[in-house]
Amino acid sequence: MGIFRFKRFEVRNDLSAMKVNTDGVLLGAVTEVFPRDRHVLDVGTGTGTVALMVAQRLEAVAESGCWMIQGIDVDAPSVQEASENFSHSPWWDHLSALGTGLRSFASCGPVPEGGYDIIVSNPPYYDNSLNAPDARRNSARHTGGGGAPAGTESLSYRDILEYSSQALSELGRVSLILPSDQEKALIRYAGMCGFVPWKLLRIKSVERKPVSRLIVRFVRKGRGVGAPLEETLTLLDEKGKRTSQHASLITDYYL
Repeated sequence: MGIFRFKRFEVRNDLSAMKVNTDGVLLGAVTEVFPRDRHVLDVGTGTGTVALMVAQRLEAVAESGCWMIQGIDVDAPSVQEASENFSHSPWWDHLSALGTGLRSFASCGPVPEGGYDIIVSNPPYYDNSLNAPDARRNSARHTGGGGAPAGTESLSYRDILEYSSQALSELGRVSLILPSDQEKALIRYAGMCGFVPWKLLRIKSVERKPVSRLIVRFVRKGRGVGAPLEETLTLLDEKGKRTSQHASLITDYYL
């Protein structure tokens, strides 16, 4: 059995269509939590890694013990694995996994009173190109723009932003990681849904390479935020070791 061990929890990594990966860990580490946060939705939870990372921090800061993190995923084996990972964690009573796509969830899943404080996702970002040979992995990484396998429900950042416009609390945040070449389209569509970027983290693998990933935290328009805080994170130095910035970001999670 493949098990990825973090400091406070373990992630079984056999069944999920998408394994524990750098994108998910960075998203979990960067996504802010505040003492008032009570309701979190992790869209496309996979192994549940992001949800578990958020739970670790919420336990430390939450003003109330009545907080819940809901993970949803359209892939049934992923939901099974996320449920097992949740049940073996210290926060088993604050986490749940549900087998559903976002559109189905939106049509029948009640929104918590006041809305979600955090909606977080490492969403599919390919359209019809770069298909993976494994159908489930392909579905997990593709937006469904005509290329989703039959019987699956498509997902893209557009779906997440549209749902968030209805389900996010007034002071809530949407946290997404995407390829950097989608930055302009992402921010433009977020604006159409009533959001502005609050913080942007551009990610490079090494200093000499161009930015490859972008983590954006959005808030609702009218929150009084000015220009977004923009930072760049370089993951590895020229010797292939984690940079001090990268190491500091994940120090609370990695062994």
